[in-house]
Amino acid sequence: MKSNRSSVMILLLSLFIGFSVIALFPTFSNAQSESKTFVTHSGSVIKTSGEIIDPVYTTTVPEYTESTIEFDPMEYLREFNYGNVSTLPDGSALREFTIIADDDQIMEVSPGIFFNVWTFNGTVPGPTIRATEGDTVRIKFINNGSKEHTMHFHGIHPAEMDGVFEIVGSGGGQFIYEFEAGPVGVHPYHCHVMPLEEHIVRGLYGVFIVDPKEERPPADEMVMVLNGLDMDFDGENNFYAANTIPFYYQHHPIQINTNELIRVYVVNMVEFDPINNLHLHGNLYNYYPTGTDIVPSAYTDMITLSQTERGIMEFEYDYPGKYLFHAHKVEFSEKGWVGVFLVNDNQDENIQDSDYGS
Repeated sequence: MKSNRSSVMILLLSLFIGFSVIALFPTFSNAQSESKTFVTHSGSVIKTSGEIIDPVYTTTVPEYTESTIEFDPMEYLREFNYGNVSTLPDGSALREFTIIADDDQIMEVSPGIFFNVWTFNGTVPGPTIRATEGDTVRIKFINNGSKEHTMHFHGIHPAEMDGVFEIVGSGGGQFIYEFEAGPVGVHPYHCHVMPLEEHIVRGLYGVFIVDPKEERPPADEMVMVLNGLDMDFDGENNFYAANTIPFYYQHHPIQINTNELIRVYVVNMVEFDPINNLHLHGNLYNYYPTGTDIVPSAYTDMITLSQTERGIMEFEYDYPGKYLFHAHKVEFSEKGWVGVFLVNDNQDENIQDSDYGS
């Protein structure tokens, strides 16, 4: 009888605790899942339950409603920095660059959405640095930021040029990186100071192209850096893009021509997500992983990339019109990683050229 009474008491106590948790849990859950809203270029509404902290400022905070930098994704797409070129005593080329790091810039990444970006030469991504295999690359790196930064280049170079242990101090610290350009291909560069994910997700990265001594066939060339934006710094990206601005190339299609070789240097710099991918509509492309081989490894319409993985895509369109390119991970494309190639008919021009040649 005593045992039964104890069992009843335990049961009643359990029920009391259970009802208490049920009563309290909705309040706790609502507090945790209170959503913040962002509006994209297309007018889509993105919501997140992450806490809004220092990195993001919206139009609800009047003192942070203006960008301190301007970035044009269409200009960046085809802009290559070859440096100041001179000839060394052995007859080889010296390419000199100046790269300045900063970490207090504000960038409007979507209408009314402002992000505290960290920049190389005032943009995210940083400038596309380009050299020919065997050239000497000399980079004067100046850290104007309030935090320590470096430049780490993927590729082959001496240990002291690796940008990992040689930390460059804030407030004007300087370092000279010098190495021979190689190997041939497309490589990322980025800051390598801990916490590394913060320095990358804020924008301290760019593209380093090393051309072969034997020139590649002429093409309409462009660079696409696939990146993500963690607006509330909860470890999950709220936006995705090619070249930083979500939906930009959807609303500003990239103009190309039929029967013209297109060469895209693509680099995946999305942080927090293990993979990204790129699908091309209405066509297939030759794909050269890392660009280190002159023979393509695949003829496909979709590639999958891990973080800092990269390659070169080459293709031509036979038919004019609008063609999508986007992440086939639907979440990424719906949050900004989508664009359009507007293919113009080049047939009349080709006929005229042919007639002229005959």
